[in-house]
Amino acid sequence: MPLAQTMTLDEKLAVGCKAIELKKSGDREGYERLTKTIPLPPYIAKVMKEKVGVDYLINSGWNLSEAEAEFGSDWLSK
Repeated sequence: MPLAQTMTLDEKLAVGCKAIELKKSGDREGYERLTKTIPLPPYIAKVMKEKVGVDYLINSGWNLSEAEAEFGSDWLSK
């Protein structure tokens, strides 16, 4: 899995605002794609790993950079 970049709060807010603009314009797919570039908070990533599984999380397209930073690069295989 390629290492995704973490973001500052300002970057997350800017991406979130752009995603909302896409959703309002009717581009649901663009909204979802852009939203997934915002790093998933580590506690949510951990719950998703337990509830929906590692394979889903790997293939979902979510940015897992903050979870990797907090739990280590091998956290999905532990």
